[in-house]
Parts: sequence; C-alpha cells; structure tokens
Amino acid sequence: MERRTLLGVAATAVASGIAAAQPATVKYVRFRKGATTAYGRLDGDSVAVLRGNLFANPKETGAKHKLSDVKLLYPCLPPKVLAVGLNYKSHLGNRTPPSSPEIFYKPITCLQHPEADIVIPKDAKNLHYEGELVVVIGKAASHITPEQAPGVIFGVTCGNDVSERDWQNGPQKDLQWWRAKGADTFGPLGPAIVTGLNYGNVLLQTRLNGKVVQKQFTSDLLFDCHKIVSYVSQYVALTPGDVIYTGTPGSTQKMNPGDVVEVDIEGIGVLRSKVTAA
Repeated sequence: MERRTLLGVAATAVASGIAAAQPATVKYVRFRKGATTAYGRLDGDSVAVLRGNLFANPKETGAKHKLSDVKLLYPCLPPKVLAVGLNYKSHLGNRTPPSSPEIFYKPITCLQHPEADIVIPKDAKNLHYEGELVVVIGKAASHITPEQAPGVIFGVTCGNDVSERDWQNGPQKDLQWWRAKGADTFGPLGPAIVTGLNYGNVLLQTRLNGKVVQKQFTSDLLFDCHKIVSYVSQYVALTPGDVIYTGTPGSTQKMNPGDVVEVDIEGIGVLRSKVTAA
C-alpha cells in the first residue's frame, strides 16, 4: 500500500460503486515555535494557530506557521493515559480472548513527542514496539453506553505502547507494568489528532527500519473504540484530553539502538521514533 504521511490525503471511500459522502476530517497538532507552545490546525504544509482549549471550540488567531518551521509535540496534554491489552485476535496467539477489555494505566510521564527518541533504559534487554490506534476523549463522561461513546470521543491519533517484555513477563517481572510499559519515552504519541475519521475501519501498519512488521485494520479489534470507552467509563470518570491506547495487532519484536520505528495509520499520519540507548 502507498505510504501515508502526515500531509497525505485519505482515499475516497466507495460504497456500492458510488463515492460515499464522508465528513470532513480535521487534523489538530500541538507545537512549539521558539519559546511558544500552542495548538494548531494543520492546513496543507502550514499550521493555523489556535487560541483556547482544544476541547472547547478554540478560535484561529489568524497567524500561520510553515509546518517545517515548528516542532510537533504529542498532540494534547492528557490528564490520564489508559491502554488496552490483548485486543486483536492476531496478538492473542493461543491465549483465551478476554471477556471484557483488559485495561491498564501508563503514566503521563511516559509520553514522547513525534520524531523524538525512544530511550532504552540501561538495564533493559528486550524492548518491543506496539503500534496502536489511540482514542482522544473530548468530553467528560461516566457510565455511558457504547452508543453514546461517539459523542464523547474527540478524535484519534497514533501511539506506540513501548514494552519491555522481560519486565512485563519475565521470571522477575514487576507486580504492575509501571516500568515495563511506563518508563520514560515508552509512550510516543501523535503526530496529529484527527476528527471526522471513520476510525472503526482504518489500516494500521508498523514499520521497523522500513519493513512492515504489523499490518491490520482497526475493524479487527476485539473490543472497538466505543465499547472500550463505555467500559472504562463504568468505573473511571473520563475527562477531556484523556487518551486510550486501543491495543496492538500481530507479533512484536525487539528493538535495538539505531532502529527507526514508524506507526502509520490511514488518515492520521506517521508517528516516527528513533531508538537510542540511555
């Protein structure tokens, strides 16, 4: 499949041989230029600067910057980061599918910017990528149904749930995945939050040094985004800006210093990270 980039245009959907009308997608970014950090709307190869809260109808200031002149940051500041495990049949192997979404937390300090390094801790020996679709919450919600979830989801972005397998599953594994999935830089996120996208059926691909190592449509999720959001809301109140990594497909493998990993999701863009040693 043709490689997608942040500036790529999504293919036109076709239903029953007739081009289907689709809602317009909008890409939002968070960026730094000089000493200023702001949100913006991606407009071709430029960024229209926004004023105000991203989740409360921000207004354009009229200022624009070239995309090449700004540093993209992870695209929002989440109050909390959740993630789902075992959510693709292709990732389960011989394990029994869960009866409900398997949720865990990642600390907000694990988040890493697009194009910034994933840093392997000195005593880590088995660090893996996990390319994932990430849901971004736009409204406060508790005890909602799956049918109500679309009204709570602001948009989606790309994520990499970086995981140290020995700390996660090894003989001396931790009681919780506080460092296996939560160490600094273990949560690359971005490059943009996209609204108006049919995130229930987009192609997710992960590349390691240019080779495709994961490839799956999000329609293959065992628990789709709406079921995940509904389930979480039964127990933990969701707030604007919260993000939920929805799970990784297929198999994963060890990353080494010098590797480049890319999470490429149709209609969103490419989240690229270089791997370095501490």
